[in-house]
Amino acid sequence: MSTLAIVGAGPQLGMSIARRFAREGFSIALLARRREPLEKLTATLRNEGGDAEAFPADVSDPDSLRTTLAAVEERFGGIDVLEFSPAPSKADLRARPLIDASEVTVESVLPEFDMYIRGGITAVRQVLPGMLSRGKGTIVFTTGAGSGPMIFPQVANVQIATGGLRNWALNLHASLAGRGIYVAHVALAAAIGQGEPDAEPDAIANAYWELYTERTEPELVYNALPGDWQMDRVADKFIVD
Repeated sequence: MSTLAIVGAGPQLGMSIARRFAREGFSIALLARRREPLEKLTATLRNEGGDAEAFPADVSDPDSLRTTLAAVEERFGGIDVLEFSPAPSKADLRARPLIDASEVTVESVLPEFDMYIRGGITAVRQVLPGMLSRGKGTIVFTTGAGSGPMIFPQVANVQIATGGLRNWALNLHASLAGRGIYVAHVALAAAIGQGEPDAEPDAIANAYWELYTERTEPELVYNALPGDWQMDRVADKFIVD
């Protein structure tokens, strides 16, 4: 049985991706900071017939993330698909708010690098050796579309970090081509679960499954924003759940 590990699993998109892959026979490992919400999500997956387990971990803490991913590999015998989509909680956004491009400081960017850049590299360094030894594997990075394809100056401190993660993902795709490892970046422009049909978590999750099965494109730009969408109205929904 193949295993999907979701780093930054939440109740909306993360859960829908977990359900989509579970329906295809995948075991599911959910990683995020808080144990109680993770346990509730995994209980739901189990009640639906899936094989799932919660693994609390702090993405910004390399030792925590590395140790937890190693535990996932031991529990399931390896990780076949890594989906990396950490996101700040509402408490995080209060502590380190979104910053306009004209107001960015070094201090406002460093925590975002810890989450996205250091977290992403740590996760990949843990799972990639096993994938290479098996000659197959999939790594998918998810960020807001402001990481590159679109311009949203109101969240510049986050996008400096996610833009770097996107760049690395695209280069990693090229570097691992021909070695059995498929790497993709999802640039997500969606107010998740806010009423637009294409922005519903299950609809987005189907796009992830298609990306995984087709294994061709290095990037999916998923745009489900309505025409009257305003950044200041749903800024917290712009950050992946």
